[in-house]
Order: sequence, then structure tokens, then C-alpha cells
Amino acid sequence: MRGLMQDYPLTVDSIFRRTEAHYADRLLVSAGPVPIRTTYGAWAERTRRLGGVLDTLGVSADGRVGTFAWNSTRHLELYFAVPGTGRVLHTLNIRLFPEQLTYIANHAGDEVVFVDRSLLGLLAPLLPTMPGVHHVVVMDDLGPQNPAALPEITTAQVHDYEDLLAAAEPVDFHVTDENQAAAMCYTSGTTGNPKGVVYSHRSTWLHSLTATTASVAGVTDADVVLPIVPMFHANAWGLAHAAPMVGAAIAFPGADMSPAGLLRLMQAEHVTLAAGVPTIWQGVLPLLDGVDLPDLRMVLCGGSAVPQALSEAYRRATGLPITQAWGMTETHPIATTGSIPARNLDDGDDALARRRSRQGTAVPGVELRIVEPGTTEALPWDDEASGELQVRSPWAASAYYNPDEGVTLAAEDGWMQTGDVAAIDSFGSVRLVDRTKDLVKSGGEWISSVELENEIMAHPEVAEAAVIGVAHPKWDERPVAFVVRKPGSEITAEDVLEHLRTRVAKWWLPDAVEFIDEVPKTSVGKFSKKDLRLRYSDYRLDT
Repeated sequence: MRGLMQDYPLTVDSIFRRTEAHYADRLLVSAGPVPIRTTYGAWAERTRRLGGVLDTLGVSADGRVGTFAWNSTRHLELYFAVPGTGRVLHTLNIRLFPEQLTYIANHAGDEVVFVDRSLLGLLAPLLPTMPGVHHVVVMDDLGPQNPAALPEITTAQVHDYEDLLAAAEPVDFHVTDENQAAAMCYTSGTTGNPKGVVYSHRSTWLHSLTATTASVAGVTDADVVLPIVPMFHANAWGLAHAAPMVGAAIAFPGADMSPAGLLRLMQAEHVTLAAGVPTIWQGVLPLLDGVDLPDLRMVLCGGSAVPQALSEAYRRATGLPITQAWGMTETHPIATTGSIPARNLDDGDDALARRRSRQGTAVPGVELRIVEPGTTEALPWDDEASGELQVRSPWAASAYYNPDEGVTLAAEDGWMQTGDVAAIDSFGSVRLVDRTKDLVKSGGEWISSVELENEIMAHPEVAEAAVIGVAHPKWDERPVAFVVRKPGSEITAEDVLEHLRTRVAKWWLPDAVEFIDEVPKTSVGKFSKKDLRLRYSDYRLDT
């Protein structure tokens, strides 16, 4: 027997129509040299015109539309106009190396790229290497007070965004197939070429709905959301769809990602929910002394494990510990969150602090398991056994887009392989141990670089720390810690080791501690162990 429900497609354009109909008066703000204050109503009218622009430019029925832009209201217009007309949004990561940008634009088959004028100088030299890009549309985020001649582009037609919009007719959006592709994001390519992940309308709709639930971020029309996480990074963790779905106001930071600029925006716009990677929140933390953020109810953080010391520092400064979320580009990305009662907790409550330092439980719609790598045999949830974390969900990818030979994503029985090593307790709370490629194998036993880093960063004089495995003639590999001192600190290697002696097993202690100016970062702000290993590829340890 089958249910007798309507076959209503879960599509991005249905989110758009809901926002347009119910939340026309809610505010959208973009910071920058030319600040924008508008409403969802005005945004919706422009978004419909943008759909007409895509027709005028002759973008094919399911053509890929690239964006090379900061977080802004214009970028949000593209987020809905492109999939609303049946095309596929492809957000290009502005921080990738040039050869990676060329690779993903060609691999995706981009036909047009919409670019912020402040970023055009980065994109223009690469256009001759992107023969499929026939149109470049420039969005002026600098304004007349920052005149700059457009670079000469001979391989594509160049257009002004506002001119195209003014001349276009608004169009209706009507997508009928919820399994049609809506957007593409590429991984940051920490190993091999970047890999394409294709989100469907259905997966986007379901992920957005789940993000609004109280067990995840609880986004409502009473919120002012600040997506610091870039819109080119897994759809700003889904907030660029979830916020419009429920009419939450949005404050976009634009190009000013400085800690001071972000804090000013949080205060001026009465932000209630802000989301960014740990390095962002580490930068903002020193500025919080004496600052009042009475509207803030959630500091959402993901991208890499949040050090317990950082989360507790936010609790002391704002009354709010950091709320962790875990996921990947391949999981749309939110798969787990760690929501624990936040306010009025005793400073001495170490058990709660440790629990908040975990990655949390699976969000509704996501199932998890841990297995021995290369097998499908599930390991127990006892917080002791650790194995590869695997996922299945309506918004977990089943495969990469046209992958390189030998690159797979699904296990034999269809679960998605994450490459993360984790343990899960009896309540289903995930504790990330490491990435499989970042574990240190010493004498046949595994050492978690993530746990070592978190313990080192708990030292009050340490700003950043990254641990990598270095070849050892006897033990195969041994950990070496690369540490960034806080300004004014004179902490020594022995101080770091002494700090660790009561916190980790003796055999986990790093064989060396090296002080550096900054830990290299990936294009999305994570610590780049790959770059660190390359930089210190000649590093040698003695017996």
C-alpha cells in the first residue's frame, strides 16, 4: 500500500517562492566599500531579473554558471536564479591556486563566470586557460570611489551586472525534477585534483530544512545570520539556503574578513548566529574584552576540530561556548552538531567542557558508523574503538563528478567514506581522532595529531599548533609539533612538553617542538598539514 500524498518536488525555487511571499520585509545587508541594505522583496525582484539575464546570455538549459565572489546579496541572487532556471551554480573558490581554478572551471564546464570587481584581477589572467567561458559578468563591489580600469579580456565577452539586470525581464522559476542538479562545489584538493560534488535540489531542500531545526542551528525569522564561512565553501554550510527558507535576516561580510570588521558587523546588525572556521574565531577572540554582544545566541564552528581551550575562552568572554558542527563538502556539509546547554555553567565543569569539545551527534536525516578502513564491519559505540567514519543521508554524495581513475567515494555497501577517523560513545556523540592521512604511526600504534594539537593549544601562551608525523629510523614515524607563540610569549619547547606530560600518554610526546610564525592554511582556513609536510620534507629525527 502506498501513501496518498501529493508528489510535490523539493526544489530550490520553492524555497525562493516562500521567501518572496512571506518575508519581503526582512533585511539583507552587505558590508563593503559600497554597503547594501535591502529586503528580501527587492532581492526577489532582482533575482527574477537575473533569471532573464541567464536566458539573454544564452546559457544552456543545464549549463554551469560559475561565481568568483565574496559573500554578498548579489551572490545570494545567483544562488537562487541559477538553479531556479534549471542551471547549475558552480561556486569557484577564490583562494585556490591558479592551476586548480583552471582545472575546476574546465572540469565543471563553466559557460559564464560572475565575478566581483575586487577579484577580477585574480580571475582575468586565467580566462585564456578556460576556453568554455564565453561571458564574464562583473559585479561592482568597489564603487566609483575606487576607480579601476577593467583588465583587457579577449577570450570572453565582458558585461556589467547592473546593466544586464536593468535591461532584463523578470522570469518565473519552475523546476519539476527534485533530483536535478542545483549546485556544484569542489573539494579544496588537499590530495590530488579537486573533486566535484553535485548537490541536487532535493538534497539542498532537505539539508536546509534540517539546519532550521532546534537540534542543529534553530534558524528562524527572528535571527540575523552572519555567514563568515565563504559561500564558495559548501554553500556557506547551507546557511545561504536555510536563512531565506525561514526568513532570517542575513548580514554578509563582503571582502572585509578582518576580526575587527567582523566584530563591528556583529554589533551593528545585532547578529544572533555567526558561523566560521576556528581560525576566524581565534582572530576575533582577543577583541572581545569589554565587548557586549547581547543578541548573539550561537557561535557555530566547523571545518576542523575546535580546541577545547578556544570554546571555553568564548564561554568566558560571551557566555556562549562554541557550538561545533562536523561535515564535509560531500555531506552538504552538516552531518553532526554538538548542542549542549550553554549559559550559566560552572567554570569548573570539566565534563561538560570536554563534551562540548566533541563533534556532537548526527543531525536528523544522517546515519553514522565507524568501520575498520577497507571493510564494512561496524565497530562498537564505546568511545574506545576508533575507525573510519562513514555516512549515509539524503544529502550525502554517492560519487564525485567525473572522477579521476581510481577515485571512489562509496564503500561496497553504499555508505560514504569520509577519510576521518573517529570514536563514537554510547549516546552517539562523535569524537574525531584524525584524518586518516594525518595520523602518526609510531611503532605500529596510532597517535592522533588532532588530540595533540588541542592539548598544546590549551596552553595560554600558544596561538596555533599543528602536529605532523616525521620519518623515524626506529619507530617508522614520530610526532613533531609546530607551534606559534602568542605575541609577547617566550614559551620554550620544554615548556610545551612539560604542559603535555600530564595530558597525554608518554609515548605520544612529540620528539621535537619547532616554533614558526604561522601554521599554513588551506583555501578555506583549515590548517594545511600537506603544506607543512612539504615545507619540512627534509626534516630528520635521530634515534
